[in-house]
Amino acid sequence: MYQSKIKYLFSVLIMLFVACSNGQKENAKREAPTEEANEETSGLELTSEQMKTVGITIGEIEQKNLDAVVKANGQLAVPPQNKADVSILSGGIITRINVLEGQQVRKGQVLATINNQDLIKIQQDYLASMNSFTYVQAEYERQKQLQAADAGTGKSFQSAQATYNAEKSRLHAYESQLQQLGVSPSSIAKGKIVSQFPVLSPINGTVGQITANTGAFVQPGTSIMEVVDNSKIHCDLTVFEKDLMAVRVGQKVSFQLTNQENQLISGRINGINKSFENESKGVIVHAVIDNVGNKNLIPGMYVTALISTGSKLTAALPVDAVVRSEGKQYIFVVTSEKESKANVFHFVKTEVKTGVVEQGYVQIIFLEELPKNAKVITKGAFYLQSKSAGGAEEE
Repeated sequence: MYQSKIKYLFSVLIMLFVACSNGQKENAKREAPTEEANEETSGLELTSEQMKTVGITIGEIEQKNLDAVVKANGQLAVPPQNKADVSILSGGIITRINVLEGQQVRKGQVLATINNQDLIKIQQDYLASMNSFTYVQAEYERQKQLQAADAGTGKSFQSAQATYNAEKSRLHAYESQLQQLGVSPSSIAKGKIVSQFPVLSPINGTVGQITANTGAFVQPGTSIMEVVDNSKIHCDLTVFEKDLMAVRVGQKVSFQLTNQENQLISGRINGINKSFENESKGVIVHAVIDNVGNKNLIPGMYVTALISTGSKLTAALPVDAVVRSEGKQYIFVVTSEKESKANVFHFVKTEVKTGVVEQGYVQIIFLEELPKNAKVITKGAFYLQSKSAGGAEEE
């Protein structure tokens, strides 16, 4: 009986010990988040000496006149008059192609040669018409002289005149045909009959895609290559209805070449379409490009553009005041300053949005309201950002 009591008391003591141990663990768990939360809310702190060492400066949020912008996407293009399809007027076999894709050519340069047997007949008809016209012209001059001397009849003169005008028109028509085919009528008049005609470049520019080969038969009106003049390249931007009223001809535009390491070029709006594109509720806006650096701009390149629509007073900070992390943008706001020999400053990392960048300042759009006359880091924010990231890694 006595041993049973001892065993019972021993079991009770063990249970009490286990219960106390579990209670202490639960208290430790409840206290840990509080400590962590206090550490998080306290933010970062630096002494004035530390700030001076790393070059951190503090200031207030300024009000600056910065250009308001409209963001638009688009691509480079050339005007219709600066892009030409090289077509042939008369069908035939390509006997020679004189250029390569990407080659610079001038207006009137021979690009290819076409063999056409019908060309021989046109030349024969031209020579026959020229000989006939010589006879008709002599008869017309004779009747004209007789008419002037009152020695001929008016009917004979009128007949000679009508025949003369008809033959003259037919001769000019043959000459026009030959000139369109690139054949010189004066050369044909000297007896130089040709069976080939040249294909000439209609504009100055660069040879684009060549769609025919030597020996191929091409039909009249078929395009065998294109020539593009990129000197007048411009940009077609899509501006949506909500921004349309802010866009006007003459406004400055800053372009970024999307797939060309975001190279920057500038320009101005020179035309705005008056109809929407399909169902997108977007209007095409045309901008001329000021390609001072002679960058290799090609039609079809995609661009992101900022259209300056005028200045307005807005909250702004120096560019160095904003840091980026995981696709978001932040500034560091001073939350408190302890009066001591060390002058300890506390900072909290605050997410913001940014707008236009101009003259070293960036527009700040706050996601939450800050206290009046709040102070922020204006220079050296990257140091606190690295300190913040380093602290996160240590935890």
